[in-house]
Amino acid sequence: MNTRDEYHMAQAIRLARRGLGLAWPNPSVGAVVVTPSGEIAGRGWTAPGGRPHAEAIALERAGVKAEGSTVYVTLEPCAHEGGRGMRCSDALVAAKVRRVVIGLGDPDPRTAGRGIERLRGAGIEVEEGVLAEDAASVTLGHLMRVSEGRPAVTLKLAVGADGRMPQGHGEPVWITGPDARAHGHLLRAMNDAILVGRGTVTADNPTLTCRLPGMSCRSPVRVVLDRRLRTPPDAQLFEDIMVPVWLLCAAGETHANADRLHDLGAEIVPVPIDDHGLIDVQDALETLAHRGITRVLIEGGPSVARAFLDADLVDEAVVYQGPRPAGEGGLSPFAGDGLDRLTASGHFTFIASRSFGPDRMTWWRRIRTCSLALSAA
Repeated sequence: MNTRDEYHMAQAIRLARRGLGLAWPNPSVGAVVVTPSGEIAGRGWTAPGGRPHAEAIALERAGVKAEGSTVYVTLEPCAHEGGRGMRCSDALVAAKVRRVVIGLGDPDPRTAGRGIERLRGAGIEVEEGVLAEDAASVTLGHLMRVSEGRPAVTLKLAVGADGRMPQGHGEPVWITGPDARAHGHLLRAMNDAILVGRGTVTADNPTLTCRLPGMSCRSPVRVVLDRRLRTPPDAQLFEDIMVPVWLLCAAGETHANADRLHDLGAEIVPVPIDDHGLIDVQDALETLAHRGITRVLIEGGPSVARAFLDADLVDEAVVYQGPRPAGEGGLSPFAGDGLDRLTASGHFTFIASRSFGPDRMTWWRRIRTCSLALSAA
């Protein structure tokens, strides 16, 4: 590995981030084709819906310049037929590239080293593990879906200086400023789905779309945990039927409102309930993964946050903290132990922080998730 390899892999990783939230059910991959003279002849990232793959796009853009080139790709090129186009490992061989630099191997059993074997068998030099940790971060949803059968989960919280969340009464109550909220909308755009409980729909009546200028098309699938299907028919969720709404309800029960909510545009998705009569969050995630979701953003209230934390199903947490307290009416997502649930638990490690005026954002990652990502590399 050399500085030039790291430089171009960093470019590929940035390209892969462009496809987050759009590429599911496939991982978002970035690829860069570099000629022997150092010219960048082609770039690509996974197209919306998962096809074409990044390598195919980059090679097509490079054209004849791909021959003899070095290709940087964030994830091992696929070795299985996808129904649309040539396998990426075969496409690289056909393009007569000289060298392929890979961020991390693909744990998908349909590839799992076979792509690398195909390249080396054709005489192509392969370098593995370049910026593996960063490549794993952008591919985390795919890694979790393959290894644990569920999407990667990011918990987003907006709390006051006292660590509590403000309680809405039919409309949103803001505890942070517009810049922090805009960053939260960017998170929505980078996830396949956003998940809340029915209580959040009733209390805040949110749209759950991405409202950044020019990015409404990046709105994720909106998922509501609603055991008895009591989501109000006049909820703002149903005002934009172009963005899917999935209502996860209790399996094996009769729901009087099912037909009406379906007529409003919602898809009714039954999932098992747990021993406490609540929707089983593990089963809910597995259901989403089965439907192709690789990354889900949890934006629910305190009870939903606690449910996923208690089940050890949160891979990353993004906490926006405003300068003023939420007050006595605020609710804690941490059952009395405040933000120490993340910062001092030993289960999460600090990743980054950023200020948005008086608001502060901190980013945390579950330690086991870090280990899983690195093992995939």
